[in-house]
Amino acid sequence: MRIRATSRVLTVIGDPIDHSLSPAMYNAAIAALGLDAVYVALRVEPAALAHVIRAFEAVGMSGNVTVPHKMPVASLLIRLTSIAKELGAVNTFWSEGGRLIGDNTDVQGVLDAVQALNVDGPWVVVGTGGAARAVAAAARAERESILVRSRDPDRAHEFVAWAKSLGVEARSDDGSAVGVVINASPLGLNEHDSHPVPDDRLARCRAVLDLVYRPGGTPWVRQCRERGMLVADGRNMLVGQGARAFERFFPGETAPREIMASAVERELAGR
Repeated sequence: MRIRATSRVLTVIGDPIDHSLSPAMYNAAIAALGLDAVYVALRVEPAALAHVIRAFEAVGMSGNVTVPHKMPVASLLIRLTSIAKELGAVNTFWSEGGRLIGDNTDVQGVLDAVQALNVDGPWVVVGTGGAARAVAAAARAERESILVRSRDPDRAHEFVAWAKSLGVEARSDDGSAVGVVINASPLGLNEHDSHPVPDDRLARCRAVLDLVYRPGGTPWVRQCRERGMLVADGRNMLVGQGARAFERFFPGETAPREIMASAVERELAGR
């Protein structure tokens, strides 16, 4: 992969950002297709976000958004796709006609990850941010109900009300039997984070999906594997949403999914 003065620069923004596998994944795809571009990660503190978005718009930047910026970016962009507008959360953006367009490819990424688990039944959703909103939209597509958990009960109640307005059957988590528990919170980004749900909550679920990814899995994922549960982390979602975003960045190109997935595995193995 050669970087030239003509190379198009794409980015992922977040805070923190050093955990991101997106540069490895996208640069592998760019190299495989021989495109003149490079993809980099950029840490953006919340206070600087509005200024950075305006600068991106001025230079026609494209890229992705991760925690904690998905919902704030949606409020900063004038043009949103229908799903990004409905969710009020953006994970993908590109320039068109001098404006940035915000999209949400996370929904399809969540669907890829959940469908790979092949479990039926209600979903427990841990978190109330942009990723959790994508999970709610995925549940609507699958016609599944959701049970919502948050460290802040008020936020959980607000999220339930929002999900119902989206057309999702939703309620606060009451401990009933479910098909899958989905961690859509940042818990697990740090090795010593608490687990997304108490251990006793796992007794009445069949599978877990942690949208966070770490080398060897998060501590929660490792514990669930030891219990003999069906487990997946965020890499399937990363590749699923990333492939769809790639095709927004490079219209007419087909994202090389296998190459992107292999790059994610190599990067994780090397950390």
